[in-house]
Amino acid sequence: MRAYVARFIDGAARSGAVAVPDDPEALIDQLADAAVGLSQRELENAIAYATVDDLAIDESDVQQIFRQKRQAIRKSGLLEFVDTGGLSLDDVGGLARLKGWLHRRRHALGRAGAGFGLAVPKGVLLTGVPGCGKSWSARCVAAAWGLPLVRLDMGRIFDSLVGASEAHMRNAIAVSEAVSPCILWIDEIEKGLSRPGQQVGDSGVSLRVLGTFLTWLQEKTSPVFVVATANDILHLPPEIVRKGRFDAVFFVDLPDEDERRAILDIHLKRVDRADDPLDLDALVELSGSSDGLDRGGMTGAEIAAWVDDAMLYAFERSLDGEAPDLSHEDFVRALDEMPILAKIRDKDIAALRGWATAHAQPAS
Repeated sequence: MRAYVARFIDGAARSGAVAVPDDPEALIDQLADAAVGLSQRELENAIAYATVDDLAIDESDVQQIFRQKRQAIRKSGLLEFVDTGGLSLDDVGGLARLKGWLHRRRHALGRAGAGFGLAVPKGVLLTGVPGCGKSWSARCVAAAWGLPLVRLDMGRIFDSLVGASEAHMRNAIAVSEAVSPCILWIDEIEKGLSRPGQQVGDSGVSLRVLGTFLTWLQEKTSPVFVVATANDILHLPPEIVRKGRFDAVFFVDLPDEDERRAILDIHLKRVDRADDPLDLDALVELSGSSDGLDRGGMTGAEIAAWVDDAMLYAFERSLDGEAPDLSHEDFVRALDEMPILAKIRDKDIAALRGWATAHAQPAS
């Protein structure tokens, strides 16, 4: 595959009609890595289309190859391509330890890491409190690594026909390997892989699907990095967190004060209100716990919704002729109407933290 890409770029450079980098070696590696899983005909079509489009061969052509792979994803019926354009790990507020871990493994899927002798990373399991950034992190790491994000819906795996569920899992694995290198995102994995004894009336199908997935995860050599998320971790089968499965298991807790500040800043920028005359310290305090607990306030998802609700109040005021800036009072009014997860499910969160103490490392 690399030899074909190198010959194509060399021929384009000799023609004089196509712009090619002076030193194309890095680009050749990028294009060849992106083309893993494509037939030569598919690769020829993708590169030819990308070249004719702007009479240049550059990094943007990697995306054309990824677009070719999306066709295979859609045809599978089991996987979904997720657009991550414009995102980066900077769009994740807090979670410094998780982001550092991901940053160190960024190049392990590439040629440089393999040449150095790095093992192909298996993936990471993100557990913890709902709404605190697990799924968002999956989107952002794919964008930061420049890899396509492929989502596996566990609900599509299971079928009433005997043997079909296991076949669906094997097919999903085969497609993900065909479009690799990629990030395979399995959201709320516990919904499909529950603890032994909880498979009611499925004749052990869940156990067999689990076995197929875990065997592949432990033995795979393809550059598919799995990001699995789980909210109801108390129902996860113990095999999932056993050493040798995922490279790491992280627990994502409620954000602390500094993380709430970072999340607020991200969402104020999202609605283009970062320059409004707001007391950010006061908002951070307002988003926290009434009893002073450092991690007893809003989730990241709640902060995002809080900003959106405050914007509605600001808009209503602007219709009455008031200044269009967001105000502290807008946030107070929005908070009065919000149920806060940390208050509603405090016992459940305590149980999650107890599990995490023995099975996971903190993401923050």
